[in-house]
Formats: sequence, structure tokens, C-alpha cells
Amino acid sequence: MNLKNSCQNFGKNLSDILFIKKRIIFVFLGTLGIAILIFFSISYYFNHTQIVPASKGKFIEGIIGQPRFINPLYIDNDIDRDLVELLFSGLFSYNENGIVVEDLVKSYEILENGKVYKFQLKDNIFWHDGEKITADDVIFTIEAAQNPDYKSALITAWYGVKAEKNSEKSFTIELKNPYASFLENCTIKILPKHIWEKISSDKIPLTLATFPSNLLVGSGPFKFQELKFTENSTKLESIILKRNTNYFFNPSYFSQIIFKFFSQEKDLIRAINSSEIDGTAFLAPFNGKLFKNNEYNLTSLVLPRYFALFFNLQKSKVLSGKEVRKSLKTAVNKEAIKEKIFQNEAEIINSAILNKFFNLNPPSKNYEFNLQEASVLLEKTGFKLTENGKREKIAREKISFEFKKYLKLGSKGKDVENLQNCLSLLPEIYPGGEITGYFGKKTKTAVIRFQEKYVQGNADGVIGIKTREILNKVCCIEKETLALSFSITTLENSTLLEVANLLKNQWEKIGADVEIKAYSLSELKKIIKERDYESLLFGEILGLIPDPFPFWHSTQKSPGSNLSNYENEKADTLLTEIRKTSDSSERKEKLEKLQDIIIEDVPAIFLYNPNYYHLLSNKIKGNSEQFKISDPSRRFLNIEQWYIETKRVWK
Repeated sequence: MNLKNSCQNFGKNLSDILFIKKRIIFVFLGTLGIAILIFFSISYYFNHTQIVPASKGKFIEGIIGQPRFINPLYIDNDIDRDLVELLFSGLFSYNENGIVVEDLVKSYEILENGKVYKFQLKDNIFWHDGEKITADDVIFTIEAAQNPDYKSALITAWYGVKAEKNSEKSFTIELKNPYASFLENCTIKILPKHIWEKISSDKIPLTLATFPSNLLVGSGPFKFQELKFTENSTKLESIILKRNTNYFFNPSYFSQIIFKFFSQEKDLIRAINSSEIDGTAFLAPFNGKLFKNNEYNLTSLVLPRYFALFFNLQKSKVLSGKEVRKSLKTAVNKEAIKEKIFQNEAEIINSAILNKFFNLNPPSKNYEFNLQEASVLLEKTGFKLTENGKREKIAREKISFEFKKYLKLGSKGKDVENLQNCLSLLPEIYPGGEITGYFGKKTKTAVIRFQEKYVQGNADGVIGIKTREILNKVCCIEKETLALSFSITTLENSTLLEVANLLKNQWEKIGADVEIKAYSLSELKKIIKERDYESLLFGEILGLIPDPFPFWHSTQKSPGSNLSNYENEKADTLLTEIRKTSDSSERKEKLEKLQDIIIEDVPAIFLYNPNYYHLLSNKIKGNSEQFKISDPSRRFLNIEQWYIETKRVWK
């Protein structure tokens, strides 16, 4: 019985054990199957999907300063240019290699040896308010730029150009002369005619403070959303732009771009260190020690921009002499400017053509820094050091009267009066200096002293031939002196002011007397227009296709961009030919000849091209930085490809 029960119990236990094992195996196999299913499902998902940018997030750009005109016809500063770049589209734009490419334009052809351009606009392109973009908008914008009543700085670029509508989507532009860089002019941002034709020219330009924001209608990747002012409403705190979902290229991944405006650099740096903004841009000098946030990437960009000291050749008598300008140029230590002001974050330049930027050969001749040589050059021009360490030269000598008569004790008349005037200039010889017109004993005594000092021979107190000769040299010449003195005009509260002070210190070492005049930007623009300066420390921005014509041709003197009022027939010829030449090698040759002519004439001292920095949060993806850009706003060139967040989509 016990054996039977034991067997039964053993059988039951064995059955239980086998059942538990089966359950374990079943659970294991089930779990394994689920895991395999999940694995293959995940694998299938990852193999058949891809990561793409998500249309989420916003981008915040920090900027020092305030916008003024957000209008393609009136770009007053780099902030205006940034906002115009995002709000408006041009006929053409630049690609990531700095090449001019179609934007609103679908296709074009060049006819009549470069004098006629025919354009066809893209299909289905719209303004932010939903209206279609047509050839009428293009014609309106060009004619507005040409209209003196609008007072646009673009009037020079479009002078003599005739624009004609062919159809709703096509138009023709005819030039007076072939112009190889004309397509770069066509990067002009287009205005909507249906909005701006309602505003009379006397109401333009309108600043943000004087016109309704509903006029900010463009066709760019972003459109206007909101202006935010500070509590007292005196300054703009930020501008909010939102995604243009109807953009004719791919709409941006950012739902918003916010421009935050700061008054001082320290406030911008604080915002960066606390990650309040996603990006900013600025010219050197750059002090990296101030930035403590390592969540940003810094890129150095190069612009076709230079800063120079422009001599006004029609304003200053001192600076009108080429040899004087050469001596001043030789006395400039550009390395000191680069090191002391820009912490070596700038490129020294010697040419108006930016030969390194445009891959041209360097100038055939230049003037290296040499204080001794500068002093020698000044000596040769007649500028001598005086007791006070300043230089001056005799600019004019004129004999006011001449002693011709024999004079002695008892003589009377005008000649005696002139003699007494002459001797009175020498107090040690004629103390008291009485002017009576009578040759008395005091006058004779003075003449004897004069003869003892200046005339070799008998000092007899009589004005004979030898004495008259010396008197005519000592007393009868009026001298007009010209001091080596001039002023530097520049922008107040800027790096330019620091450079001006450094130049002043350098030139004082060779005896120049230099005054610095600093003005606000609005004041300086008026001064530049009127050419009311002796020398101007300022900058110029060239295009990516070099065209120095506006800056150096004699026809571009005041009120054009020829800041030196420079004029040279050979240079004028080359400048005109360069505009017409489409062959790159021929243009290169002519540009190199031009730079040598300008350097030899010294209408300006070319100083430096500062590095331009773009600081961008490392959470921003998709940005493709260009190392050469035409102007600061081009850092946003491919902003529709920037993104922060990602998502997976099926392939």
C-alpha cells in the first residue's frame, strides 16, 4: 500500500515537474517569439524609414542696434539688410558657392552683346498676402529705384536702365552699355506694386516708427508677424517673423524667427552665456574669453569689404600733394592696427580690388611701413620739423617792398619808414622800434647793429649796395607757411574711432598734426554726401563680382561713392572696360592694372578687412556655412534648410 502510494505520489510529482517545464518552455518560446517579432518590426521600421527635419521650433537671433528701414530701397544698416533678406525675394540670389543664380526668375537670355536681358518669372509665385507676383512688380521696383523722388541709394546702380513688361510673367531690361556684373544688380529685392503704389514718394522712406507694419509684405521665406517694443515704447525689443508656408522654394522648418535687439555688447554676451538666443553675428574684434557657453559653434566668414582712409583730393591743400600722401601711407603701421585693435582677427589689405578675395595677383608696388623713409619723403616735399615737433613748409614767398635807394642820416620818406618797419622786427637791433619816416640817430645806431650782425665789412650806418641786398633778403619777403595738419572724419562709438586714434598717434611721430572728428551715423552720411571732410575713415562693400566703377570712376564723385573725388583718365578707361568685359581672364588682367594705378596715385590708404563671425547654437542643424559671402545678411542664405528637431518618415 505504501509502495503503491509512493509510486502514485512520484508519478504525480513527475507530472507536475514536467508541466512546469512545459510552461517555462512555452513562456520562453513565447517571449522569444515576441522579442523576435519586435526586433524585426523595429528593424523593418528603421530600415524603411529615415530621419528628416521636423517643422517645429523657432530661431532667435541677437543683434546690437535697431532696424530703421525694412525696405529693399532703403537699406540703412546690416540689421535692415538681415530682415530684408528674410522677408523679400530678388530676381536672383546667390548659391552656397557665391554664384549668382535664379530666385524669382525662372529663365533668362542675354542678347545684343550684353545690352539686352530677357527674363521669365517662375510660375505660381505669390506675395505674403496671397497676391500673384508679376512683371508689374518688377517694373515698379526698378522705376522706384530710378526715381529721384524716392531718394533710394540704388539709383546709381539702375541709372540709364530701361525696363519693359512683355507679359504678365516676362519682361526685358535694356542697358545703355554692356555690363558684365549686371546679374548681381538683379539680386535687388522686389516690392509689391499693389501695396507701395498707393504711397506717394513724399511719404517715403518710411521708418518703422512712421508706417504701419502691414506694409511689410514680401515674398521671402518668412513673413511679418509682430513688433514688440520696450515698456516705454521708445525702442524696438524684438521683431517676430513666421514661416511663409506658401514660399515658392521649400518652406522653412522654423515656425518663427525672432530678432532680439540689444543696446550694448555686454547684454548680448549675457544672452549668449545664458542660452537665450540661438545665433548672432559681428565684425572683429572678437573676444572669445567673454563667451563662457560652449554650446555654440563659431564660424569666421569673409566678406568683400574693406576699410580705408580716403583722402579728399579736392578739400585739403596739404593732402592734394601725392608725395605727402605717399609719406603718410609709409608711416602707417598696419600690423599694429591688426594686433592692437583686432587681436590679429583681420586681414591687412593693400588694394582697393581685394586681390586675395578675388584671386588676383598682388600689386606690383606697395609702400611698406618705414618711419624714416616717411620723414625723408616729407623733407623732400619741403615739410620741415619746427621747434614744436610739427612740420610745415613755405607755401608762398612774396617781396612786399624792395630797398633800392641810398639812405643815410637825415634821409626822409617811405623808404626810411620801410627801413624802420624792417628793423623793428629785430628788437635786439632796434629796441623801441620807432616808425617816424626820418633817418635819425636811433635809426643809424640800429643800422650799424644790423651791419655788424648780417653785413661783412665796414659798419658805417649807411644803406649802401651790400646792406640793401641783405635787407631785401631778411626784411622784404612775406612768407606763407603750410602746416602738415589735417583732420580724420569717422563714426563715433565704433572700432573706426579706435583706428583713427591709432593713425593719429602714428602720424604724430613724423610731425603731422591730426585732428579727429567723430559723428553719429546720420550726421556722417550727410557729411559724406557733401564731401565735407579732409580725410574719411570708412568702409566699402564690393559685390562677389568685382566692379570698382562706382568707387573710383571720376563720374562717381560727389554725390556718388567715389569718396576721394579721385580722377585719372587711365583708371577711368580701365573701369569702363572692366564693366563691359565678360571674359574672366581679361577682366582679371584689367583689374590688376587698375589696382596698380590706384596704388600709385594714393587716393586712399587701404587698411584692413576684418573677420566676420557667425556664432550659432550647436542645436541648429542643416546650416551650410559659406566662407565667402557678399554681405552679412547672406549668412541666412539657406535658412529654409536649418532645423532643430527631427522625425522619422517612411521611405
